[in-house]
Amino acid sequence: MSIDPTLLDDLEWRGLVAHSTDLAALREALTAGSVRFYVGFDPTASSLHMGNLVQLVTARRLQDAGHTPYVLVGGATGMIGDPRDSGERTLNSLDTVKEWTEKVRRQVSGYVSFEGPNAATVVNNYDWTASLSVIDFLRDIGKHFPVNRMLGRETVRRRLESGISFTEFSYVLLQSMDFLNLHRDHGVTLQFGGSDQWGNITGGADLIRRTDGATVHAFATPLVTKADGTKYGKTEGGALWLDPEQLSPYAFYQFWLNVEDEKVGELLRIFTFLSREEIEELERQTEEKPFLRAGQKALAEQVTTLVHGAEETAQAQAAAAALFGGGDLTTLSPATLGAALREAGAARVDRAAGIPGVVDLLVETGLVKSKGEARRTIAEGGAYLNNVRVEDPDAVPGDDDLLGDAWLVLRRGKKSFAGVEVC
Repeated sequence: MSIDPTLLDDLEWRGLVAHSTDLAALREALTAGSVRFYVGFDPTASSLHMGNLVQLVTARRLQDAGHTPYVLVGGATGMIGDPRDSGERTLNSLDTVKEWTEKVRRQVSGYVSFEGPNAATVVNNYDWTASLSVIDFLRDIGKHFPVNRMLGRETVRRRLESGISFTEFSYVLLQSMDFLNLHRDHGVTLQFGGSDQWGNITGGADLIRRTDGATVHAFATPLVTKADGTKYGKTEGGALWLDPEQLSPYAFYQFWLNVEDEKVGELLRIFTFLSREEIEELERQTEEKPFLRAGQKALAEQVTTLVHGAEETAQAQAAAAALFGGGDLTTLSPATLGAALREAGAARVDRAAGIPGVVDLLVETGLVKSKGEARRTIAEGGAYLNNVRVEDPDAVPGDDDLLGDAWLVLRRGKKSFAGVEVC
């Protein structure tokens, strides 16, 4: 595979280089030949999330440009956990970490190619850490870390007052050892990660310089934040997980569809593989005609397809249209329909007790405040059951009305809908 000499320019244009070692040396290395690089992911949860996605798409960009990825899953470092501002992590059991390591390994494997001359390799740092004795670790690794430098790390400084264990304090040694091992065993000369990992990343580069006298490269991607400066990565249901079992593709799609106008361009640059011309055109459309939400629609389609595939994206788009009366609800899979309605808020009724009438259901779902208001809405032609206008205020849904044998969709007007799950 040929090397793309414009890679670093593209990364900078996309805003993906927040910190770096010698930028000129990095540019020279990335244009001279295929660079072996690594990025790591600790299994501190059973799924990766939006923040990890920044690193996954960046790894894909480097590989597409001709460079060779080593994707590290931290079976060892996941036993410890990187220090964080909120306080000491709860240590997970070995069995839990092993289970999560395998889940994360499967996730990261979907973003890089394992074929061709620059095929990816997935490694687990437990393989070279588990058998290492404490004495060897302290002599071979710890000897090269001045404590004053470790104390100077931003997160450590913030944690000193509230308290930080020796375990988390020593995390930087483990991650630095990863870079050293990959450099020695696989010829890896570049590490990147999130800006919150910059101290760990430079720790590895410095360890290689101290032990082997070699110069390696590193850069960090920025923290992605909302327009108000707060962190992204949360939905109403929790973190923006990449695992569809923890966050449905519909909810994932809706998250991207609803980002602020001010952030659309930035997120298109970071998370999509659209060209500069395509992104700038979408930015222009968003600025001139924000009501069309062209940027958000492209962003949601591109990222959901990347993470969940084209079929799930099409289902999410169809669900969004159908729930607002613009499509056929019967074409939606039960899983997509259920996920969408639970995301919007759904009432539950007991099948054995019988399905209530439409008037009662409008009240139970919160679409109206009273039965009187429900009857007025029906009389004015503003009530819909499964996208069919309700004409009779005494109408009672039957089993034949159930979508996927479990769901009813009620809508008031064009913009307010709710689900009813018949259990």
